[in-house]
Amino acid sequence: MKISDEHKQYLKKIKSYNRKVVFTQIAILALFFVLWEVLADFKILDPFLTSSPSRIIKSLVEIYNEGTLFKHIWITCYETVLGFILGTILGTVIAIILWWSDFISKVLEPYLVVLNALPKVALAPIIIFWVGNGMKAIVIIALLISIVVTIITVLSGFQEVDKDKVKLLKTFGASKVQILTHLIIPASIPTLVSALKINVGLSWVGVIMGEFLVAKEGLGFLIVYGGQISQLDMVMMSIIILSIIAYIMYAVVTVIEKKLHNRY
Repeated sequence: MKISDEHKQYLKKIKSYNRKVVFTQIAILALFFVLWEVLADFKILDPFLTSSPSRIIKSLVEIYNEGTLFKHIWITCYETVLGFILGTILGTVIAIILWWSDFISKVLEPYLVVLNALPKVALAPIIIFWVGNGMKAIVIIALLISIVVTIITVLSGFQEVDKDKVKLLKTFGASKVQILTHLIIPASIPTLVSALKINVGLSWVGVIMGEFLVAKEGLGFLIVYGGQISQLDMVMMSIIILSIIAYIMYAVVTVIEKKLHNRY
């Protein structure tokens, strides 16, 4: 199909605008690191307390030379992705069950409210006692933090689907499975994507929280260990690595969102 000149101009403007946004974002980030380095060099900021980009790079090289950097990154990423996938899948499945049965939904509603309000870190000592001091406990903590939010978010999306459309499908003899697969889930795609975006952050929070408590490896362990030995360069390095990986994970979810948007 031939594209009109007006549409071509519009697409060029959109691309130009997006390039400006990306350039500005990179410029702000670069300026931040430059100012940070300069202020630390002139002792306006205490490098011991705030570190500096050059000291962070030095710490990164030291840990890389020890041969443990990628091991720490891999362990944290594995725990986070596992917690993210389990939290999303189980949360969505439970939301479907609650949508399917109004009785079960009404019965479990107060428990979901309480679990959502409860600080999940309070359950960490119990989880560690039950499953042991290791990766399993960390993944379960991440799962607990994300699953309740997923259930509530997805269920709310299911319940907001136009009731008249549901009645229309029932009138034509559609089964509950057909209503779910052909109406509820497609209409709730934006809600499902929102749940994915929320779970990205919550999974990282859960994993780092778990690593603070029980880990002997991982980026969360490096943060705690660096604080214990007063190596704030190691702490800042771990935080920056976490930020980069979390952004990449969020970007992957954004790509999935675009593909689903084009499909539905």
